[in-house]
Amino acid sequence: MNHRACHLAIATMCCLFSFPMLSVNAEEVIKVACVGDSITFGAGVKNRGQNNYPVQLGKLLGKDYQVKNFGVNGATMLKKGDKPYWKLGAYKAALAFEPDVVVIKLGTNDTKPHNWKHKAEYVANYVEMIQSFRSLKCKPTIWVCYPVPAYPERWGISDKTIRTEVKPALDAVAKKAKVKIIDLYTALSGKPQLFPDKIHPNAAGAKIIAETVHKAIAAKPAALVPAQ
Repeated sequence: MNHRACHLAIATMCCLFSFPMLSVNAEEVIKVACVGDSITFGAGVKNRGQNNYPVQLGKLLGKDYQVKNFGVNGATMLKKGDKPYWKLGAYKAALAFEPDVVVIKLGTNDTKPHNWKHKAEYVANYVEMIQSFRSLKCKPTIWVCYPVPAYPERWGISDKTIRTEVKPALDAVAKKAKVKIIDLYTALSGKPQLFPDKIHPNAAGAKIIAETVHKAIAAKPAALVPAQ
């Protein structure tokens, strides 16, 4: 075999074996969409770009995962809320991301009185959003989160409403949509020092959120609240 033929044979072997392997590896990356409000976005977190919970979650999950932050300050689940997630570019971007896993954390801003007056629609709106992700070709696994506590109230956001109304509403969502709940409320209860403005957790609080979500995605049952 002459030199030209030898080089051609090597190039052919590279095409046959190297490139398919790269393609398979790319397909194996698990895409995680973190849908939420300012707490998901990381408002109030020092060095937000490095310390928001989705970034910390990505570090915990490792190189086989791609985690994206689709949190938006002030967003509500309620379509009749003052800033419905439904109308935001982040929602369209999260759908277009074609995620394998979706973590939804919306409900904190919904407790504001001018939003919560529409509370009768919260469960239906939540189930509809779950179905919108579930209808994607990628057929993602979907998790919903209890909101973190408030300490105890600010900007109309009420811990009492979160505890006594939003959490039971999410139990109903879990039952109707057949999803599991990640209990961020318990994970951050009794930790007011992690909430400098009473509503938004700091970087240490974001770390706890990331760790709790990580346990759920890694299928460790202690992180889950079964549907009733």
